[in-house]
Amino acid sequence: IALLGFNACRQATPPPDMSARRNVTDELNRTVAINANPQRIISLAPNLTEMLFALGLGDRVIGVTSYCDYPPAAKTKEKVGDTLTPNLERIIALKPDLVIVTTSSQLEKITRQLDQLQIPVYVTNPRSVNEVLASLQHLGDVTGATAQAAKLHDELQTRINAVTARVAAQPKPKALFLVQDTPLLVAGSDTFLHDLVTLAGGESITVDVKGYPQFSREIAIARAPEVIIDPGRPENKALADSVLRKDYATTPAIKQNRIIHIDPDLTNRPGPRLIEGLEQLAHALHPTAFAAQP
Repeated sequence: IALLGFNACRQATPPPDMSARRNVTDELNRTVAINANPQRIISLAPNLTEMLFALGLGDRVIGVTSYCDYPPAAKTKEKVGDTLTPNLERIIALKPDLVIVTTSSQLEKITRQLDQLQIPVYVTNPRSVNEVLASLQHLGDVTGATAQAAKLHDELQTRINAVTARVAAQPKPKALFLVQDTPLLVAGSDTFLHDLVTLAGGESITVDVKGYPQFSREIAIARAPEVIIDPGRPENKALADSVLRKDYATTPAIKQNRIIHIDPDLTNRPGPRLIEGLEQLAHALHPTAFAAQP
């Protein structure tokens, strides 16, 4: 039945007007034929939604996921499911001329389905802070917002440079970044979160792993982190503190009272606000370096 429904949707989708299209290469090196100036865009990740709005393209966004809650205007857009399980039928019904996804959402299946329906899908794959800024420029190029993207890129790069200049001469505390505490998931060396810690003036204790793997708590403790970074909601701070102080009681981080709580929307979303997360993390890691900042 599901297959029949899919085929029915496929038959109902009108063929694209190839005369008004151009080829672009996405961040997985896929060639994608898109409208020269996409007007009906669906974003399947919060960071991508934030990028589109930051580029001044909010009026072209016709669909987002249920997790796309920033800026506030994003909440008014049509919902097409959550980030990991978007609803194909809703996407098709909105008649998008561009769907944007990220590899972190693991949407290979729906990407293939949309490809078969000749609905253009552009995939992003940022694995460092620089690549996040590059994704921003790529989206600008794809949507015709090249000038806006270049301006925003330069503004964000200036802020990054200001942070790295401030922390350059500071000692680098050994840091444990908690992607998730139970079970313990960490950020490996090929991730933008690892890069975030490095740029903020820290030294990740999980540099020897890749991606976001489950990690041994015993090994994490043995590596004696001097700082524990917990991207959690403010309302959960007290509970998180209690758990971390118990689980990591023997580490220098707990003995020196160095638990950093930071808004996960600023660190875990590889979008424009990631730079605000970098600034907050750098301030927390090296407060004296920013003490005289006007």
